[in-house]
Amino acid sequence: MSETPVRRPRHLMDPNNPVRPVNNKALTHVQRWVVSVLAVFTIAHLSIGLVIASLIVVGQSNTPRIGLNVIAGMFGLVAVAVGFVIHKKSPLTPWLLLGLIPMIVGLWITLG
Repeated sequence: MSETPVRRPRHLMDPNNPVRPVNNKALTHVQRWVVSVLAVFTIAHLSIGLVIASLIVVGQSNTPRIGLNVIAGMFGLVAVAVGFVIHKKSPLTPWLLLGLIPMIVGLWITLG
């Protein structure tokens, strides 16, 4: 008495014979993009929050406002660099200057 294998419909996966290997290159590519977008946007939100905080700071001197905008620029640089590092590329590119946009806009609004 030999057992006949269970025939599954074509649209169902056979657990004994998976169609896709575990280390799928396309899946890894998508995961890398999702992680980099989440990381960059999370850090960019922090940078923008610092620019908004610089607008809320009350005082006679502009020093705290300028300081918060400079810190926002540093976080912007980190955000762009993290995106490149996640994609296994060198973060030292001209694109790194995009991280300074929050600082430039913040200083323009604060001092303008």
